[in-house]
Amino acid sequence: MDALPLVALVAVSAAVAGAARRTPVPAPLVLVAAGLVAGYLPGVPTYHLDAHVVLPLLLPPLLYTAAVDSSYLDLRANVRPVALLSVGYTLFATVAVGWLAYRIIPDLPLTAALVLGAVVAPPDAVTAAAIARRVGLPSRVTTILQGESLVNDATAITAFKVALAAAVGEGMSWGAGIGEFLLAAVGGVGVGLLLMVPLHWLRTHLREALLQNTLSLLIPFVAYAAAERVHASGVLAVVVVALYLGHRSWQVDFATRLQEAAVWKMVAFVLESAVFALIGLQLPFVLKGLGSFGVWEATGYAAIVFLAVVVVRFVWVYPATYLPRWLSRRVREREPGTDWTAPLIVGWAGMRGVVSLAVAFSVPLVTHDGEPFPARSLVLFLTFTTVIGTLVIQGLTLPVLVRVLKLPGPDPQTVTLIEAQAQSEASEVAEARLDRLLADPRNSLPPPLADRLRSVLERRRNAVWERLGAADPVTGESADDTYRRLSREMIEAEREVFVRLRDERRIDDEMMRTLLRRLDLEEAAAYRETDDS
Repeated sequence: MDALPLVALVAVSAAVAGAARRTPVPAPLVLVAAGLVAGYLPGVPTYHLDAHVVLPLLLPPLLYTAAVDSSYLDLRANVRPVALLSVGYTLFATVAVGWLAYRIIPDLPLTAALVLGAVVAPPDAVTAAAIARRVGLPSRVTTILQGESLVNDATAITAFKVALAAAVGEGMSWGAGIGEFLLAAVGGVGVGLLLMVPLHWLRTHLREALLQNTLSLLIPFVAYAAAERVHASGVLAVVVVALYLGHRSWQVDFATRLQEAAVWKMVAFVLESAVFALIGLQLPFVLKGLGSFGVWEATGYAAIVFLAVVVVRFVWVYPATYLPRWLSRRVREREPGTDWTAPLIVGWAGMRGVVSLAVAFSVPLVTHDGEPFPARSLVLFLTFTTVIGTLVIQGLTLPVLVRVLKLPGPDPQTVTLIEAQAQSEASEVAEARLDRLLADPRNSLPPPLADRLRSVLERRRNAVWERLGAADPVTGESADDTYRRLSREMIEAEREVFVRLRDERRIDDEMMRTLLRRLDLEEAAAYRETDDS
């Protein structure tokens, strides 16, 4: 097997993504455009998306990186809108778009039309996270979009399997379809719940950062494969495990966290770059397979399906936003009110991605009777144009829409003040622990080293505000070892406070990660200083 095309894809897509960071255009859109152009350049090899590669090998790590950086507490606080989008909207879009395709495309069976509907129904997790980070959406809107994109693939893939079984002649009934959906959902969550505790235990008991990070790289594949083995949703299993591990990441050794953050940042960058480039590179293959459908005829159908995908999302989003508030006083009391702008952003931020294309390419060539699958080439073309249309049109205009609507983002001064207050409270607790420790003869330190501990703590306490030896005769430890241990004790005290403040919702997960990373770096610096002295 020639590995050169794969290496070239990764290298060129990474270079394009790096260059895109210097432009105001989101990197996914630049990569897709580059793929569209590259597909017709002489000498560029043919890259074909294979569902047997994308779903088990590319989707799990992409889902894992998106989920592990999400906030479990924020998702739990917004579980109703997330569920309405990830399950309710996905099924609604499957039926609505499928029914429209059945009505406008001659001789297209309803079952094949529902296959198309399921394929184009789910917005993409990677796209949602990338665009949301770039345009600076309000935190609640970002949480809802990320939560939807993490779960909706499971809904869409299950709906696709049910519709495909009926389309190829397996005789899938409504009852069997509902049973398939429940098995995938409950089974996927169940597998995730079974795996998350032992995997976290392993992460906290392995003593070498390299081993811990090797385990981290394997976790999404293990969770996905285990769930798929019992015919459950691998997507949900990965999401459940990732949310749990992300919520408890503070319990892992600091060296692991620092190394893991760098490793997964690199993995996500490479995979996201290659995936978006691959989307654009599918154009020649899709056009070549149109068969009896003319390009202009297929383009007309594509425009209608794209418009249907966009309109159907708004048809669902606005009632799903306001009806529960009108009907339930409990919803009005528990959830913050919203005006018309937030649903508009959620409705417009429905970009499709690589999962839709990969699933579409998995449609078989023939049915069980040996007949060609009805309009398979058109299903691929309509999926491709929908993905490209949402990425380019919605992806390019979403930042403009956010600026025009002037959505209130986080206030930098308020964020800094909350961060400073959290740091001050944690530093007070750490200083009290240091006083208790230094009062113990086993922890005696020369005055310069004790003062150094206090000065480091004071510097850490003031930093945010400014932005707005001999062996111990008792323990046998060297002064450096004692200094290192006491420094770690102080940092651990601060770390516990940050986690408590996060659990009490006084700071959010993003701020906690920022504060913990600062502690991790200082803990690493303390180890380096004593090793070098």
